Amino acid sequence: MSSAVPPAAPQRQAAPAPVVTAGAQPGPTGGISERTRSERRLGWWLAGPAFGVMLLVTLYPILQAVYDSLFAYRLTAPGERRFVGLGNYGVVLSDPVWWRDLAVTVFITVVTVVIELVLGFALAMIMHRALRGLRGPLRTVILVPYGIITVVSAFAWFYAFDVTSGYINNWFDWVPGISPDLNWFASQGTSLFVIIASEVWKTTPFISLLLLAGLAQVPGDMEEAAKVDGATPWQVLSRVILPNMKASIMVAVLFRALDAFRIFDNVFIMTNGANGTETLSLLAYRTSIGRLEIGLGSAISVLLFLCVLLIAFGAIKLFKVDLSSARGE
Repeated sequence: MSSAVPPAAPQRQAAPAPVVTAGAQPGPTGGISERTRSERRLGWWLAGPAFGVMLLVTLYPILQAVYDSLFAYRLTAPGERRFVGLGNYGVVLSDPVWWRDLAVTVFITVVTVVIELVLGFALAMIMHRALRGLRGPLRTVILVPYGIITVVSAFAWFYAFDVTSGYINNWFDWVPGISPDLNWFASQGTSLFVIIASEVWKTTPFISLLLLAGLAQVPGDMEEAAKVDGATPWQVLSRVILPNMKASIMVAVLFRALDAFRIFDNVFIMTNGANGTETLSLLAYRTSIGRLEIGLGSAISVLLFLCVLLIAFGAIKLFKVDLSSARGE
């Protein structure tokens, strides 16, 4: 008796992979969402006119500075103008004065931005938590220093700390190290202290205003949920509030760092660059206007512009803010 062998079951063929045509739309998990595209278009429509006007106003001076930096050109001897290529940049970068002023500028920028971020966040929290009836007057009072012209503010701080006409020495003579005959502008340390203090006093309200806008975007239910789960105030701050304020913090740091790196008014009025307080903007001014060296002054201005671009690029790369990913798109 022969045993019957059952026929083998037919093998299933794998389904062919879906073919994506060239005109297919990206799925919800990849690519850019339509909402992001529409927001980008709206952003260009809103910022485009202002960007175009700024480009028309600033493009010619920038190109003219780049062009002049390639020549050995002194304003009192226009007939002796000659092409030197990158020679002016070599002269500037090989001069110890450039590196000294760069160090002073970086020091002022870093210290002022850090202090202003801390104080600005504290003021933003106060304005955010204040009672509804007190928010308007409180914001007005806080923003008063920012409304004062920088030159006026610099003169006010100079006369307040001046050894002959100032009142700071008399008011704070009880503090160790402060006496009625203390000359704040006679050394680098005390001069930089006054310059940084004046910068912090004037521009901290600007930082607080930007951070206040970021605080308004923090979901209140997330804070309440974190508190219900037993999170400490520090955990709520570090894990809920600050991560949701990342975009506004980047904007505050970017705008303030770019402005602080180009500091000129306070240094020019208070010390005129004496005692090791000269900044890059003041160096460019002295070279171009004081010594009438248009070529060297233009090279310094171009290098200063490149430093500003480097700061902007570094800030954007450091924070890595992606608004579409923050929305879960």
